[in-house]
Amino acid sequence: MEHGRRSPRQQRSRQTVAWILEAAAQLFREHGYLATTTNKVAERAGVSIGSLYQYFSDKDDLLAALAEEHMERTAREVEDALAACAREEAPLPRLVGALADAAARAHMHDPGIHPLLIDQALHRPDLVARLRAVEGRIAAALAAELRRAGCGGPDPETAALLAVQGINAQVHGALLWPPPGRTREDVLKALVRTWTAALGPDGVA
Repeated sequence: MEHGRRSPRQQRSRQTVAWILEAAAQLFREHGYLATTTNKVAERAGVSIGSLYQYFSDKDDLLAALAEEHMERTAREVEDALAACAREEAPLPRLVGALADAAARAHMHDPGIHPLLIDQALHRPDLVARLRAVEGRIAAALAAELRRAGCGGPDPETAALLAVQGINAQVHGALLWPPPGRTREDVLKALVRTWTAALGPDGVA
C-alpha cells in the first residue's frame, strides 16, 4: 500500500485496515469529502486514531486507497469479460458490448462514492500512474482480440487504448448523467454502436 505509512502484514492488521476503509467509504458516501475527518473515520471503524495513522497519513490517503481498490476491481471485471470473449471467439459487437457492460457495472458499483473517487482522488500523480497502468493492461487484452477479429485498423494497439480510455470517460460521463430524455440503457447502446463502428474493418480507428 504505497499511499499509507506502512502496509499491513498480519491478518489482524489487514482486518483493521479493511474496517478503516469501509468506515471511510461510508462517511464519504454519507457526508462528502469535506465533512469527513480522520477522527470520525476512526470512531466509525472502532479503532483509535493512532491505529488509523499507522496506515494512513490523512483522509487523502484514505480516499486514494479506496480509489486504488476501485481501479483494481474495475480492471479485474473488464479483463474477465474480455477473457470470456476470447474463449468464445466473440465477434466485434459482442466484444465491445462486453467491455462497455463491464465498465458500466464497475462505475455503478457504488454511485454514491464513485464520482468522489474519480474527481477528487485522481489528482494524485501516483493514482494517475496506476490508472494508466490499468488502462494499458485492458488495452493489451482488447488489442489481442481486435487482431483476432481482423479489426482495429492498421494499429490495433493504439485503437484499443483509445477505445478503453474513451469508453471509460463516456461511461463516467454520459452513462452516469444521461442527457435529457435518454436512459442509461440508451446511452450504453449508443456507446456500443459508436465504438463497434469505429473499431470495425471499415471504421476510423
